[in-house]
Amino acid sequence: MEQIISQVVKQLFDQDISVQLTRPDPKFGDFATNVALQLAKPLGKNPREIAEMIAENLRKEEEFSEVSVAGPGFINVKLSDQSVLNSLKKEPTTKRAGQTVVIETNCPNPFKAMHIGHALNAILADTMANLLAVDGAIVHRVSYHGDVGTHVGKSMWAILREIDGDVNKLNEIPADKRNEFMSRMYVEGARAAKESLEAKAEIDELAKQSFVLDDPLYKQVYEICKSWSFDEIDSNVGRLGNVPIERRYVESETEELGKSLIKEKTPEVFTKSDGAYVFKGSKYGAFDNVFIGSHGNGLYGAHDMGLIQLKYKDYPNLDLSITVNGEEQAAYFRGVIAASELSIPALKGKLFNYATGLVKLTTGKMSSRTGEVVTIGWLFDEFKKAIENAGGEPTDDVIAGALRYQFLKVKIGGDVIFDINDAVSLTGNTGSYLQYAHARARGILAKSDKEIAFPTGLFDEDKMLVRKLSEYVDVVDRAKESLEPHHVCTYLFELAQEFNRYYEKNQVIGSDKEAHRVGIVAIYADILKAGLAILGIVAPNKI
Repeated sequence: MEQIISQVVKQLFDQDISVQLTRPDPKFGDFATNVALQLAKPLGKNPREIAEMIAENLRKEEEFSEVSVAGPGFINVKLSDQSVLNSLKKEPTTKRAGQTVVIETNCPNPFKAMHIGHALNAILADTMANLLAVDGAIVHRVSYHGDVGTHVGKSMWAILREIDGDVNKLNEIPADKRNEFMSRMYVEGARAAKESLEAKAEIDELAKQSFVLDDPLYKQVYEICKSWSFDEIDSNVGRLGNVPIERRYVESETEELGKSLIKEKTPEVFTKSDGAYVFKGSKYGAFDNVFIGSHGNGLYGAHDMGLIQLKYKDYPNLDLSITVNGEEQAAYFRGVIAASELSIPALKGKLFNYATGLVKLTTGKMSSRTGEVVTIGWLFDEFKKAIENAGGEPTDDVIAGALRYQFLKVKIGGDVIFDINDAVSLTGNTGSYLQYAHARARGILAKSDKEIAFPTGLFDEDKMLVRKLSEYVDVVDRAKESLEPHHVCTYLFELAQEFNRYYEKNQVIGSDKEAHRVGIVAIYADILKAGLAILGIVAPNKI
């Protein structure tokens, strides 16, 4: 369609122009373009006059059933029924075909509880990876975890006091109680660091020990508890919808690599001041940040630069490297990306960080540094109760679908605020509603003995639904380009509503148009399933 309009413009005015199409209110048409307004200035003509000339030529095209001009020069185009049906056979474009993308899809730290914010980042990154894959990219999902540093010191301070030199006490903790134990240890350590200078000093020393592991007891306890943490992380992430990873990076791998590159790029990129290595991030929309402290240890910036090098080494052909983090870290990552691009010019324009908003329940914001957080385990339990109270069966697929959708329907950067009971409703804008909508459509198809076939034409009552179905590819293309899953969520909800209106007014099973309508229902069910798959949500045949 864009090509047809571009050709008409070229023939009439000898102008090469990029035609942008939008979806107007259905009563005006299927597509609209402001190309006439774009041409007004270079041609020195009234845009309405230009629009009428273009419309007159477009009316000769058999693909269009109606072409009209509105306002100062907008052109509205309504597709013929056959063109609408043909558009249902379109596939999303693959503009990133052949590109190599590395994306961090889950990054909770061991030695502390995996909380609801981690769930947001994991679900969003995993869905962005799905969009990239649909766009043709070769996607490598990896993870990164802080296995050294202050948070480890806090947990180890409490754990070592708890076992009092006897590692066997850890073996007495049942597997299903380990996460609860680790969460409690981190909370106790975080509280002690805040309330006691003496405890804080001890914690600082234990944090340093996490880098060297030269104390036998410390190392033994550290390795046991680190293994427990990763078992719990893998279990939780699996319940979020099987967010896969092919390579796990840990912070202890990154120290020397990061420090070495920073020293090599001083004073070219970094400035040395009182023994510390500083990046002047204020010149790049960030803030001035110490990457190596005066004590000689690498700080977060050094570790992230080490990680970037590891990813570049493992995936030397990468075209895009993506991280997803909270908004509070956005400025920090702008600095890390700027420093990395200056230090490794081959990566310029390939590093991106997406900042998420806050996650809130209706009771308010999550807790943070105290360690008293809303854990994923608690969240799963609450969703399970809510689904049971609503009369549903709380399978992992249903729980994951409800949870994922609540995060994904919000535009990236916006705060996610939800009531758990509302999140599992079968009547609102929820994952449960869409899973039910798909199951309902499959149930209709199961009742019919007609052979499913692609429609050969359209009746008047079909047109609103079929035109909505035809928008799917455009919506997915928009979501892929911006890596914003909320476009898919909004569309699927609107589509399900449109189908409900159609189904309420038009009998399918037993009607004289059953064979025709079953074909439409099948297309609807397939599009719902495809859209939910992009969101990482299972489309059940029964619910």
